[in-house]
Amino acid sequence: MIVYLARLAVLVVLSLSAATGWTAEIPNVVEVGGAGDGELVNVDSTEGNATGAAIITTDGNDPIGALAGDAPGRIVIEVGGGERQGTSNAVKILLLITVLSVAPAFLMLMTSFTRIIIVLGFVRRALGTQTLPPNQVLLGLSLFLTLFVMAPQFQAINDEALQPYLREEISEQVALDRATNEIRQFMVRHTRKSDLALFINISGGERPESIDDVGFLVLVPAFITSELKTAFQMGFIIFLPFIVIDLVIAAILMALGMMMLPPVMISLPFKVLLFVLVDGWTLLVASLVASYA
Repeated sequence: MIVYLARLAVLVVLSLSAATGWTAEIPNVVEVGGAGDGELVNVDSTEGNATGAAIITTDGNDPIGALAGDAPGRIVIEVGGGERQGTSNAVKILLLITVLSVAPAFLMLMTSFTRIIIVLGFVRRALGTQTLPPNQVLLGLSLFLTLFVMAPQFQAINDEALQPYLREEISEQVALDRATNEIRQFMVRHTRKSDLALFINISGGERPESIDDVGFLVLVPAFITSELKTAFQMGFIIFLPFIVIDLVIAAILMALGMMMLPPVMISLPFKVLLFVLVDGWTLLVASLVASYA
């Protein structure tokens, strides 16, 4: 495949040279022959019917250097560059693409993102502001709060797994094990025992002797269930004062005989005023961060 691409590149270079008026003659040094490393491909010179040779190498050496010398017009296409040490660039790119493809699931399922975004959604719903703050703002705030909460784990992963791997001091498997261990410890600290026991029983496997024996397929759903339960509990507490305001406004409108006036229209400014007076955003963010302390 590489040889075919190299041949195509030679043809493109010669076509461009002919279009731009390049007239350097390619020396006719050898005939077509060989395969793989050092394969020689005949090409047409731009002058008359003379022919020349394009030299294709994969190891950085010129197989006919002694014959061709430094003659002008000689085209040398180098594919690769000697022996590689450690993981190849292709494997690293593949790993990077894989990580990027599963990053959203990783972000939502194994970090604090789920609890934070749900609680912020409850706040918007309780205020009754419909689309304010917009989804982009809530997602951005949730993302940065997640990075803030998970900073110790991310720093440990960088110091103990990522940097040693990039320095080629440890293998991919060792780096993955170290990174997984940090995330596992975080999820274990914030998973209820009842939820963990539920999924262990559902799995039908042997009862683990310690928390280290619990697999990711059991720990992750247990952690998500605990996060959802905690987020809904916090949302219920957030809703209570705003429900009281709605009830008071509705009772006042009924007493005044203004039954056709929607209570939400009147209660919304009071709910926003209450939220601002108590410095609601500061209290909310502080409570979310403290819930992971």
